[in-house]
Amino acid sequence: MNPRGEYVKYDWLTIFLYLALVAIGWVNIYSASANETIEPFSTFQEEYVKQLVWIGLSLLLIVVVLALDSKFYNRFGSIIYLVSLVSLLGLFIFGKNINGATSWYALGPASIQPSEFAKAATALALAKFISDIQTNIKSYKHQLQAFIIIVLPALFIIPQPDPGSALVYAAFLFPLYREGLHFIYLLLGFFAAALFFGTLLLGTTWISILIVLIAAFVYFWRRKKRPNLLKYGLISLICIGFAFSVNYIFNNVFEQRHRDRFNIVLGKETDSKGIGYNTNQSEIAIGSGGWTGKGWTQGTQTKGNFVPEQQTDYIFTTVGEEWGFLGSMVVIVLFILLIVRILSRAEQQKAQFNRVYGYSVASILFIHFFVNIGMVTGLLPTIGIPLPFFSYGGSGLWGFTILLFIFVRLDASNTFYK
Repeated sequence: MNPRGEYVKYDWLTIFLYLALVAIGWVNIYSASANETIEPFSTFQEEYVKQLVWIGLSLLLIVVVLALDSKFYNRFGSIIYLVSLVSLLGLFIFGKNINGATSWYALGPASIQPSEFAKAATALALAKFISDIQTNIKSYKHQLQAFIIIVLPALFIIPQPDPGSALVYAAFLFPLYREGLHFIYLLLGFFAAALFFGTLLLGTTWISILIVLIAAFVYFWRRKKRPNLLKYGLISLICIGFAFSVNYIFNNVFEQRHRDRFNIVLGKETDSKGIGYNTNQSEIAIGSGGWTGKGWTQGTQTKGNFVPEQQTDYIFTTVGEEWGFLGSMVVIVLFILLIVRILSRAEQQKAQFNRVYGYSVASILFIHFFVNIGMVTGLLPTIGIPLPFFSYGGSGLWGFTILLFIFVRLDASNTFYK
């Protein structure tokens, strides 16, 4: 029942996928954190007990989110965004430092991480901005305004320092692309990332030679169409200039721990006992699971605490070790189904606000899912972002729950049943 007395139809498939992921996540958090010397559920200090409490509170959050009129999110999207920015700025004065990052507010025995809620706030603000201009986002003015909405919270998060959470804001390029942003922006983003990694791997000299060879090949390949030689030369110089800036950024902007992780992924360093310990142990744990796994609570790497932060960023290693390849595929399929379902429902929205928000939700979940799985399997550097609905932590679970169920509420308002 909505505030106007009309029945609404919620997308129960999305809700089921959410509940399934949360339940499977808790089962694995229990395995990763349970202390065999203590009777189960005998103390609130156990992380699986805390997570169960946070799951219960998340269900209450869902009730609140669904109880609000869908128009509330459109009408107050900008205000929610501004409050979120203030909460991020307040960390520099009132924030609590945990593991070297000032990303939390201390509230008695609990801590709240505002960056987890800022993603939903930014998605609301972006959706409101695009729906208010009532046109595709093709003008440079509108593109600049949209980029400012996206970049501001990321700029407040980076100095905490929390570059992993800031990276997630790149996900908002995808809803912008759906609303008319030229494909060249996505292409440039992917090309810049490839050029960055290529420079680190091959060096500035070889990557510059490669750029010149590619430009020359494309120029002569299109010579019948009389391509502009000056344009090709200018693009090549910009790319070479970017390549020369990579080493400066890598050595002066990144912290040593980030440089080490990139070097390990690129194969330039081997450090299975130092900075690469987490990834090495994660790969061992996942690989030891085989096809069907060792069984729940039977993982030797998991129960031996060989993988640090296994209940948080590395929770997927528990799945790989105890449930094997088949269990890992079930979790991956559930995430893919959820993301595809959100995109499908987003395309069916009558209101542009709903559609943009839906694409934002799907994109954020995908970035978290893709980067986290790539991180624990050693395919990507360790940057420390959680697996949605899975990783231990109240702020993360609540943030993702609010993010998802605002869309469930918006989607329900798309069609009313009397």
